[in-house]
Amino acid sequence: MSPDLATGPFHGVSTTIPTKPSLAFLDSGNCEPLKATFHGVALVLAAVMGAYNLAAWVRRRQSHLAINATVYIAAVFWERQHVTHHLLDCFPSASRPAVETAGSAPDSATEVKAA
Repeated sequence: MSPDLATGPFHGVSTTIPTKPSLAFLDSGNCEPLKATFHGVALVLAAVMGAYNLAAWVRRRQSHLAINATVYIAAVFWERQHVTHHLLDCFPSASRPAVETAGSAPDSATEVKAA
């Protein structure tokens, strides 16, 4: 005999999936200096490891060192993008170029100088 579709096999048992706790600092716009700091530390660490592996590759010419150096150097550029993103969120005026409104400043080409 199949279970009744109205009651189901778990009648009386809660079948809802518990929600995961939300961490507010993970939301965009929250704790951006902290996020930039973490990515900055990762950037410095990747730079040091990349420099070490590059120097070791120059000395020993082992292929795994060249691969490691390439991965770490790519990580430096990756982390740089993250740091820039988080710092621009810290300073919203720096993320947008200053746009002059029409008529707020005279155009130097149409300005007539008085003699």
